[in-house]
Formats: sequence, structure tokens, C-alpha cells
Amino acid sequence: MSLKVQGNDKLRIYNAYVNNDMKVWKHIIDSIQNEKKKSNEKLLTLVNYQYGYIGWCIGKNNDKEAETYVSLVEANLAILEKNKYELSMVHAYRSALYGYKIGMSPVRAPFYGPRSVKHAENSLQIDQDNYFALMQAGNIHYYMPRVFGGSVNEAIRYFLKSKTIMEKNSAVIDQNWNYLHLLILIAQAYSKSGDYQTAKNYYDFILKIEPEIQWIKDELYNDLLQKLNG
Repeated sequence: MSLKVQGNDKLRIYNAYVNNDMKVWKHIIDSIQNEKKKSNEKLLTLVNYQYGYIGWCIGKNNDKEAETYVSLVEANLAILEKNKYELSMVHAYRSALYGYKIGMSPVRAPFYGPRSVKHAENSLQIDQDNYFALMQAGNIHYYMPRVFGGSVNEAIRYFLKSKTIMEKNSAVIDQNWNYLHLLILIAQAYSKSGDYQTAKNYYDFILKIEPEIQWIKDELYNDLLQKLNG
């Protein structure tokens, strides 16, 4: 029953991502957070969903709500660390949280940036095939200024390695919002590098496997077509 419920949550989160329905997303994460007893596995899954919601809040300039959920994730990660559960993932999410904190307060990048890098490194030292840690390493290179070592090409390399690992198991990528998100990151990175055609190929692939993801078509895809035609 537990696995069935978690499976239903995964599908609901996936559909919320596709339909850009963050009210449903918020309802799911709040419901799970309020459960009295959660297994380590479910708690880590909750962290992933909360991580996605925080990113959306920051994108909508709702830093106050983002900070609320950052605090929840930090508390959940502390429990997982105490239980010594999936420590590679714990470090990866801490890396992501520091990245989010930089997004909310760029002036603190010199303070938070090295911490984000260190947690990503710690995560990959524990598990070099942690696809989520590779995503964070890619994000670090994508957003870090080039003068400090940032590189869109390095970001692409990490993203592609993450994609290869995810695709080794079809069950991992099936109806998984993280997989769609990774494909979008790759497309955006290729666009940033000036390789608009490869970026278009990735957007075409995304729309092929998930044609209902209208917000990609209306926003990111159309923006790319303007660059490609311009």
C-alpha cells in the first residue's frame, strides 16, 4: 500500500509539472510533510518534491515562500543524515539549497557558492553515478560566472552524464518530473552555448515524449525559435 501511494504521488507530481499546476504540487508536499510517520525513502522523495517547488517559487520571485520550504528541506535532510540514509543524496540536495540561496540573494554567492560546490563534490565522492548530484554539478557550472570557473560546456558534460545514468533504467525515467527537467536544462545549456539547433532537437524530443507540456511550447520553445530564425 505504501509503494502504491508513493507511486500515485509520483504520477500526480509528474502531471502537475506537465500542466504547470503548482497548487496541486503544493497540496501534495504539504500533505506528505504533515504525515506523522514517514519512512526514510518517503522523506527523501518529499525532499525532491519540495526542491522542485522551491525552484518554482524563486522563478516567480516568491522568495518568502521559498525560504519557508528551504527550512523544511533542511530539517528533513537533518533527519536523513542522522539516520545515515542516502548520504550522497543528502549532500546533493544541500548543494542545491545553497544554489537556491544564491538565487534569492546573489550578493551572498561568495559565501554560499563554495559550500554548494563542496556538497556536490562530497556527494559524487560517495556515489560518482548519482544522477542528481551530477545535475547539481552542472547547475554550478551553468550559473557560476566564467571568471570564477563557470563553463556552459562543463555544465552540458555533467547534464549529459546525468541523462545517460538515468536512461539506464526505464523505470527511473518513466513519469519522472526530474527527467523532463533535466532535458530542459540540457536544451537551455545548448541554447546558452549558441548551439540553437541542438537545443531545438532536445525541445522536439521533450514534446515528442510529453506533448501535453504546453508551457514549454509556449515559452522556452518559442523563445528558442526566435533565436534560431534571428
